[in-house]
Amino acid sequence: MKFVDEPVPGKPLPILPGHSSAGRLERILRAGKFAVTAELSPPDSADPEDVYRRAHIFDGYVDAINATDGSGANCHMSSVGICAILTQIGYALIMQLSCRDRNRIAIQGDILGAAAMGVNSLLCLTGDSVQVGDHSEAKPVFDLDSMSLLNTARTMRDEQRFLSGRKLTSPPRLFLGAAANPFSPPFSFRPHRLAKKIMAGAQFIQTQYCYDIDRFKEYMKQVRDLGLDEKCFILAGVGPIASANAGLWIRENIPGIHIPDSIINRLSRAEKQKAEGRKICIELIQEIKEIPGVHGIHVMAYRQEESVAEIIESSKVLGDRVPWSPKREDVKAHFDQKEDLPAFYKRQKPDASLEWK
Repeated sequence: MKFVDEPVPGKPLPILPGHSSAGRLERILRAGKFAVTAELSPPDSADPEDVYRRAHIFDGYVDAINATDGSGANCHMSSVGICAILTQIGYALIMQLSCRDRNRIAIQGDILGAAAMGVNSLLCLTGDSVQVGDHSEAKPVFDLDSMSLLNTARTMRDEQRFLSGRKLTSPPRLFLGAAANPFSPPFSFRPHRLAKKIMAGAQFIQTQYCYDIDRFKEYMKQVRDLGLDEKCFILAGVGPIASANAGLWIRENIPGIHIPDSIINRLSRAEKQKAEGRKICIELIQEIKEIPGVHGIHVMAYRQEESVAEIIESSKVLGDRVPWSPKREDVKAHFDQKEDLPAFYKRQKPDASLEWK
């Protein structure tokens, strides 16, 4: 997809009136398109080609890629590092920023650095407790939380100053996002929690996995009753479940994710459970797309990233729209940027089969 005022596909766009950023994700959402984002699992590696390989899986199927920030309190390549690698070749990144590991000095510095390197979207998170991760002896910071982080980023963008009051010479032009969990009790509180995040500065929301469609429909009804769907863009979290046992483990061990018995039973009866998990995900996407007030989906396919293309294509959620990617020779009106791409892309064919490690 190429915008009419886009000088070179993948290069910075002009900032339109009423827009906060030059980002493709904000453009697509404000144009009324159903957006698709996906989560890139960061490598345990210092090799940039590991990042290119993982991003390449999403080419032509997602509008923006989330660079996770120590999710689950586990150590991987930083979200700042992933953004630095991928923005240089035109990918639209959503940089996740967690309050767990940084104080407000480091957070504000990272916000400026991210904006300078071409990040247009920021997802503000409190962060998981270090006790659940692989460095339980680490000292948590939590100088800010998701609400105060949103307010910090908005202050820097709109008031052109640090929290200390010192002025910025050039503010970060960012589209601000937050997470929401419709499935964590008390359910009646969740829409009001969303309202508080919107007041703090959230312009888009990515939710926790939505497997309980009835509960999600009720949540969205409450959201619409409060008029919140007109104040921010809501992207519902989806993802394939590898097996019935995996679904049971997730339900019992990860707070806030409810997988109904009907889905567990369907997986357990399937001859090929992983394929059935993808089919369920496709059906959920199709149902979610019809819920009023939902503006897109956020695909979290941990260790199944290679299935994202099949899921998006089979769900037909994009219609005839093809999101931009740096190497898709079959995408009309896109420039051939081979000479500007890293060595990994110069070696690959568009349909290259990549082994996930």
